[in-house]
Amino acid sequence: MTGRARRALVLGGARSGKSAHAEGLLSGSAAATYVATARRDPDDAEWNERIAEHVARRPESWRTVEAPSPGDLAAFLRSVDESEPPVLVDDLATWLTGVLDDAGAWERDRAALRDVAEHRAELLRACGSCQAELVVVSAEVGLGVVPATRSARLFRDELGALNAALAELCDEVSLLVAGMPLRLR
Repeated sequence: MTGRARRALVLGGARSGKSAHAEGLLSGSAAATYVATARRDPDDAEWNERIAEHVARRPESWRTVEAPSPGDLAAFLRSVDESEPPVLVDDLATWLTGVLDDAGAWERDRAALRDVAEHRAELLRACGSCQAELVVVSAEVGLGVVPATRSARLFRDELGALNAALAELCDEVSLLVAGMPLRLR
């Protein structure tokens, strides 16, 4: 591969088809690495069923890497070289929830928010320097009403900032609405 590898960001609301669309972007790849950001919870059967649905949809030739902790995702992306197959990260909203949880940032503590900002910056640097083709999935949560709770507003604001910064790094940006992709860039 010569030059910089392609980077794509796939945004969408809940159940919009964003993950399936992102997977489809790599359908021509015999191999790919699927980086799952979800944290498994043995006590949440419904969550585990959702994870199982995603796993069942992936081709057998794809490798899965679990990166549920804040630093795991950036560390993995930094480790990928240009000879490796494409990387699909699914998804940043789940990753951000873990970052906010681990930092204790839900009450908007200034030190915790600085920690969140550092993790965001680290992830953006890793995405920007990833040498393999990269497809990232994230939720778009800024299209609705202003959330009624402080924690929901924090999540919306933090994810919006992350999505906007990541979009600047990407060659392609799509928004999924009702299963239909809208190409933004």
